[in-house]
Amino acid sequence: MKQEVHLAGETLVLLAQKALYWPRENMLVIADIHFGKAAAFRSFGIPVPSGTTTQNLDALDELVRAHGAEHILFLGDFLHARAAHAASTQAALLAWRLRNPQLMLTLVRGNHDKHAGDPAAILDIAMVDEPHTVGALSFCHHPDIAAPGYVLAGHVHPAYMLATRADALRLPCFVVGATRMILPSFGAFTGGHTITRAPGEAIYVTSGEAVHYVR
Repeated sequence: MKQEVHLAGETLVLLAQKALYWPRENMLVIADIHFGKAAAFRSFGIPVPSGTTTQNLDALDELVRAHGAEHILFLGDFLHARAAHAASTQAALLAWRLRNPQLMLTLVRGNHDKHAGDPAAILDIAMVDEPHTVGALSFCHHPDIAAPGYVLAGHVHPAYMLATRADALRLPCFVVGATRMILPSFGAFTGGHTITRAPGEAIYVTSGEAVHYVR
């Protein structure tokens, strides 16, 4: 189950898979996928799960098929660190790109991208700096940057705590305010930062199967 929101004169769709779809542009918007993060941890001898790159790419494929998207825009932190240029990660990214040559890909550079370096040119990703404005929307990595349009950003990896008297559950969330929206991190190995709702903000949590408005 998904949720539609209407912002800056546009209809945007919040997806349970921690992504956003802009129907008018047939565009998927993805925040903080952090390719190569697990490889970076393993390079320091830290035992973490393998296969996260494949998991992320499979999730992108599922969304493209479901929505017939023609464009994926990444809101920064596409690569986690220089270790993401490891041969295995790059081979997986290239194989995915060769399977999807029709897709337009745009990356708004984030803080991790500046340290990791731009993705390989063969991946054919258009590189832009924030704010990248299309119509009434400004695509950013950092949510607090000055921009001419309604801001869509990542960086925070927001999560929200749902609690009862007996139990608590923390879920990734979309944070929707008057001038900006912060998307949850898309990556399979990225964690989350518990946020507190500010006045005037709406919170939409995702269970992975459905998006729910938090009253």
